[in-house]
Amino acid sequence: MKNILKLFTTRLDVLDHILDVAVRHFADDPDAMLQFRLAGDMFPLSMQIAFTCGQPNALILWCEGKPHANLDGEFATIAEAKAMILETKSRIAALDLTEAQLGKVKRLGLGPGRHAELKGADYISEYLIPNFYFHLVTAYDILRHNGVPLGKADFLRYLAPHIRQD
Repeated sequence: MKNILKLFTTRLDVLDHILDVAVRHFADDPDAMLQFRLAGDMFPLSMQIAFTCGQPNALILWCEGKPHANLDGEFATIAEAKAMILETKSRIAALDLTEAQLGKVKRLGLGPGRHAELKGADYISEYLIPNFYFHLVTAYDILRHNGVPLGKADFLRYLAPHIRQD
């Protein structure tokens, strides 16, 4: 269970890092990048950040017995987006995820007249984590598409403590 929380935290660190790189790249007007998109029918960077943070927040709300609520992605500034990342990491650090919680069933609304019922462990592995990565990678891709000098090392930076020199 601690691995799940560590995964969310370390990948949110990645999101924070890629935003730092983007801010340096767009030093004249970094807040403008919040409206960048990959395609016209896709959500902008601001929403990708909110949706990335939204996955661990959904887990937190579920563990607290509270209804799911989407996070607002209408940031005016990168500072607001980074504050959401920091707040999400703080909430993750305070979460007490137990084995009992992972065995509970989560009813997941999937649009009008559709739902899925998943045990907590499946809710995390089959729904939250894939959605988390989808939005994190989309944020990365939006920035790369707009010329931010990011590479795989930026995305995999959470591996740094494990890297050894031969």
